[in-house]
Amino acid sequence: MAGDGDFLMTGQELATAVQYGAAGVFIVADNGSYGTIRMHQERDYPGRVIATDLVNPDFAAYARAFGGHGETVEKTADFGPAFERALASGKPAIIHVKTDAEALTSRITLTQLREQSLANQKLT
Repeated sequence: MAGDGDFLMTGQELATAVQYGAAGVFIVADNGSYGTIRMHQERDYPGRVIATDLVNPDFAAYARAFGGHGETVEKTADFGPAFERALASGKPAIIHVKTDAEALTSRITLTQLREQSLANQKLT
């Protein structure tokens, strides 16, 4: 499992998996951002974000281009069947999971984090 920024730095591992027939499943969570870096920027410098947005490829097409299996998932309900198909393919696979950049974690959104940080700055 990797975020989109992480996978952009390590995606060549898919080529190795294809070369050696390792039928693993790569799950790429795509929020179009270096999410952790963005989180730190919003926390420490709210509203002053730089160089965290990404322009991503179609990661499922990337898998198919190497001869692997690739699928894109945009709804939670579609993940299970996509994962089963990826396993059944017998090939290295990517499941490209598109997520909302605003949903930073299960507990906080980017907007909430920015607002908290701005409020904390006013207190100090």
